[in-house]
Amino acid sequence: MLVTVVLVLLVVLLVVGLPVALAMAISGALGLYFYGGFPILMGILGTTPLSTANSYELITIPMFILMAEFVIISGIASDLFRSATIWVGRLRGGVAMATAIAGAGFGAISGSSTAAAATLASTSLPEMMRQGYEPKLAGGVVAISGTLAMLIPPSVALILYGILADVSISRLMIAGVIPGLIVTMTIILTVALLVAIWPHSAPPGQRYSFGDKVRSLRRVWPMLVLFLSVTGTIYTGIATPTEAAGIAAFAAMLLAMMERKLTFPALWGALRRATHTTCMILFIILGAHVFGYFFTITRVTNDLANWVGALPMTPLAIMGVILLGYIILGFFMDQIAILILTVPVVLPIVLQLGFDPIWFGVIVVVTAEIGMVTPPLGMNVFVVARYTRRPLGELFRGVMPHVWAHLLVIAALTLFPALVLWLPSQMN
Repeated sequence: MLVTVVLVLLVVLLVVGLPVALAMAISGALGLYFYGGFPILMGILGTTPLSTANSYELITIPMFILMAEFVIISGIASDLFRSATIWVGRLRGGVAMATAIAGAGFGAISGSSTAAAATLASTSLPEMMRQGYEPKLAGGVVAISGTLAMLIPPSVALILYGILADVSISRLMIAGVIPGLIVTMTIILTVALLVAIWPHSAPPGQRYSFGDKVRSLRRVWPMLVLFLSVTGTIYTGIATPTEAAGIAAFAAMLLAMMERKLTFPALWGALRRATHTTCMILFIILGAHVFGYFFTITRVTNDLANWVGALPMTPLAIMGVILLGYIILGFFMDQIAILILTVPVVLPIVLQLGFDPIWFGVIVVVTAEIGMVTPPLGMNVFVVARYTRRPLGELFRGVMPHVWAHLLVIAALTLFPALVLWLPSQMN
């Protein structure tokens, strides 16, 4: 009964608009008080803040966020988009396809989905609108391409999952590479299908000479340096994710300095935004830990795992129900909050069913991508709407074909786990 009351209280607090961190902390604290009294509550509140922040792996989060800020300052995302446009621009819908490629490239040097969506919205979206792309198509591809930063390393979502699940962050990040490429190709193929069905939604492509294509690559090499400083050093075992994050942030700062765009106001703004985002994430983790202690003390996790294990369903069917739950949660909650709130509860069930925790982490992040573009709280769509000043309903309709395509990708990754697990199995 107490667990039900606490869960209802959490939902009510979220519905009235209380920040996720406060909603979880308040409902969890009240549950602890009514279950064990004031001494237990004060004992947990006295130790949780230190235990939450006292994690070496958490250093990766501010470093990767800072790297993304420096990348935005340097303007490399614009160069990446222009290069991709030159290479695939001759196809109908080529600029939209280039947006997906640029989204994957930006995701490889940034762990922030909203930052990727904002950057793409300010670079590729004006170009598509200028060429006469249908706003629904243009806005949809920008919104979905921004989600690639959640999956392609460095990924803040995968780092948080690794900390929560106590699995190798190195292997998690490498496990996101092949699924990230699959999702990128899926976006491109979806665009190709849409322009084939509705040719009026995109203008004919523009041809470029081979010399233009080669010259466009000269501005892409900084992205390759940053990608190798992160994924390359982790895959080869040269650096841990924490060390790679520091190296990448420093390399991104040098890149911004080389481009002569790292002024003092820009540096101060990057540091301030990275600090704000990091504090927000840490606050959510703190609230989730308080709520999680309540679940642990009341043995909800163990009882739920035992109940699920006794269900007359195959493990794959149960996994389908779990992923459906994640999709529904993504309609209403922030993706980071979903991870922090659900992983401690769901992971024991997943392990009992015999699934690999690294595979599950990647699947959950791909599923969370859907929540970034679905109503009513699709954050990436709101970002695109701010730049396009188009109706939200129109943009949500534009992104729905990509949502259906994402569901097919999730089904493929679920049925063929080797797509996720092969690359990390080859690591040093």
